[in-house]
Amino acid sequence: MIGVLAILTQATLFLVLSAAGVTALIATSPTGFMIAKFVGAAFLVYLGVRGWIMAKTPVKVDARPASSVYVRAFAIATINPKSVAGYLAAFSQFVQPDAPIWGQMLVIMPTALTLTALSYTGFTALGAGIGRAALGAVFNVWVRRIMAVCFVIYGVLLGVASTPERV
Repeated sequence: MIGVLAILTQATLFLVLSAAGVTALIATSPTGFMIAKFVGAAFLVYLGVRGWIMAKTPVKVDARPASSVYVRAFAIATINPKSVAGYLAAFSQFVQPDAPIWGQMLVIMPTALTLTALSYTGFTALGAGIGRAALGAVFNVWVRRIMAVCFVIYGVLLGVASTPERV
C-alpha cells in the first residue's frame, strides 16, 4: 500500500501539470494539441503491442526493503512515459476549452485519483492473494495480454476521438 500511496502522489502531480499544460495547448495551438493527442495514442498502441509480445517473458521479482518502496514507486511512476501519455491523452477527452479549467479539475481530479487508487489497491490485493506462484503461470500471460489489448483499444479510441472545439 506504500507503493499505491507513491503512485497517487505521482498521479496528483501529473494531473495538476497535465491540466495546466493541456489548457495552455488548447489556448495557444489546436494543432499542437492534436499532435500531442496522436502521439499519446500511438504510444499507447505501441505499449499494447509490446505488452502482447512480452506477455510470455517471466516477471523478475527482487526483494526490496520497506523503507525504499515509496521512493522507488514514485520514481518509477514519474519516469514512466505512459504516465505522461496517459494523462495527456485522458485530458484531451474530458477538458472543455470553453470552461474554466480548475472548475473542471474539481470533478476530474478526484475521479481520476479514486479510479487510480481502486485499480492499484485491487492489483495489490490480487498480488497478495495469489502470491509469487502466479507470476510465471499461464494466468499471468493472459492477464498481461488482456491489459495489452486494453492499451491498444484505448490508443485507437483516443486517436479517432474528436478534439474539443474552441468557442
